[in-house]
Amino acid sequence: MYDPLTDKRPYGATYVGAATKVKFPLDHSLEIKRVFIVLRQVFGEGGEIDGESFKIELPFVGTSGDEDIFEGEFKLSDYGIYKYRFEGIFEDGALAFFGRGECGIATRGDWLPEWQLTVSKYAYKTPDWAKQGVIYQIFADRFCKVGDRPFHKRGRLHTYWNDRPDIEEPFKDYRADDFFGGNANGIISRLDYIKSLGVSCIYLSPIFESSSNHRYDTGDYLKIDELFGDEQEFAKLIAEAKQRGIAVILDGVFNHTGSDSVYFNRDGNYPSLGAYQSTQSPYYDWYYFYDFPTSYHCWWGSTVVPTVNKSAEGFRQLLFGDGGVIDKWNGFGIAGWRLDVVDELPIDFTTQLCERIKRDDSDKLIVGEVWEDASVKIAYDSWRPYFMGGQLDSVMNYPFKEAVLAYTLSGDIKAFREAVTLILEHYPKQSLDTLMNLIDSHDTVRALSYLSGVTPPESKRERADFRLSADDYAIAKSRLMFASALQYTLAGVPCVYYGDEAGVQGFEDPLNRSTYPWGHEDSELVEHYRALGRLRTKYAELLKGETVFEDDDELLIYSRKSKFGVLSVFANAGASPVTRSCSGKDAFTGRAVKRLTIKPMSVRIIIRSEI
Repeated sequence: MYDPLTDKRPYGATYVGAATKVKFPLDHSLEIKRVFIVLRQVFGEGGEIDGESFKIELPFVGTSGDEDIFEGEFKLSDYGIYKYRFEGIFEDGALAFFGRGECGIATRGDWLPEWQLTVSKYAYKTPDWAKQGVIYQIFADRFCKVGDRPFHKRGRLHTYWNDRPDIEEPFKDYRADDFFGGNANGIISRLDYIKSLGVSCIYLSPIFESSSNHRYDTGDYLKIDELFGDEQEFAKLIAEAKQRGIAVILDGVFNHTGSDSVYFNRDGNYPSLGAYQSTQSPYYDWYYFYDFPTSYHCWWGSTVVPTVNKSAEGFRQLLFGDGGVIDKWNGFGIAGWRLDVVDELPIDFTTQLCERIKRDDSDKLIVGEVWEDASVKIAYDSWRPYFMGGQLDSVMNYPFKEAVLAYTLSGDIKAFREAVTLILEHYPKQSLDTLMNLIDSHDTVRALSYLSGVTPPESKRERADFRLSADDYAIAKSRLMFASALQYTLAGVPCVYYGDEAGVQGFEDPLNRSTYPWGHEDSELVEHYRALGRLRTKYAELLKGETVFEDDDELLIYSRKSKFGVLSVFANAGASPVTRSCSGKDAFTGRAVKRLTIKPMSVRIIIRSEI
């Protein structure tokens, strides 16, 4: 039966005017005489489309063994998202219907799911430098502190680095106003350590002036937060990282500003005439007021982050104009941007933003925060054409995150294959190669805590002080090592949340944002991540290849196949050892193998062939 991985070229997405070749093999005993692929467009220019179905015949080309082969090709002239299925015609004119079965394999029946075909406007390019190595996400206030920076903020600066973060207290608003003082000089001091993990890119949480420790409530887009550093120190960080082959991308928070900002100025901490203070403010039309000044639109109801009117000319000029936000920080030599809540941004705004980021350097990387399948993302009733060209290079890969964590805990091979295969089928290859593959972040429970399987305590205070027992930690650690091996070998680039490699625990925000435990790391776990980093470096070309799954009831087996060779992954999330024949060499030790025994909760990575 038809499998798009082997029977469709290109596998996955295509682009306008490019030939798509399809082979449809059928059991000879069915005696089907004609085969058609049936397509309909569901998203395109203008958004959602109720496109009429149209058929393209796949001519019969011969018989191979016990299969009749029908094969043809077609080109599409309109970009967008299409759905397709197949119809067969028997000699008597009766119809047979074929749709998408498990893991993309065709099955026969009525009212079956269809396959998706993503058709971009053109064969857009994504930065080659971003298709290898490891991304390291740093929450700037909590990674490392060197020296004392001025502290003039509301709230407090922790005296001890290893304190736990403050949490919501009864009858008291949580303001994220406790700080540890992680800074640019601290990151510079640890660049050699970061490099030892095989890191090729640092994704840095917001660094612009702000009243909070997370800085997602920007106070001034044109100033670095003084607790983090100054422009000279930031420039040094970029230069020192570059000397080690490490790029730096910034977090761009353009959907909202802080209420305590030069633009809104609710607290009166800036000398400007803010939008909150007067309807005559030059920033007044940047915001949506319901009842001036106290009632206004804000992100998810949080009044400290008023939503920006992205159509406001002054806001667009600040971001896109000469000497503006993008121009200024690109000029420091950053390698790109991660766009916070990108699906909250209007489509035309995102297009202009991406054009501006890449105007002077097409190699700038743009990654969007999208939690679902980004090819069919709908926000505010509008389809987001992220992979059509002229928008994002790629996205944060939450579907893979969920698949990896779920398989690690459940061992459900079919569910994992289905989740991963959908993304492989839907995303253009150039965007697959630059996916930010995470298993946790500043927005989620720490992977170690999640994989422990331990039920969190009920109260926030209990969760804040909770630490895994030695036995539970050992279980969680083995699962984290298992999950990270998958994270590092799937399509895309692994993104490690700082401290995961050191054994940091933590539940929801802000408990997932504790400081890096310098001097108290889990050295075995650190070395595990270093070994995975070396693997990413040594086999960079193999890890850009297509992802091909093998059928197996006990093991998850997939290979990365390219013109440079084949790297295969054998993962056992079961309770018993499993043995398989396999000719090649161990990717870590280089030792020849002919027969593998994969222990429970372990992964073997084998180089089956290499040029």
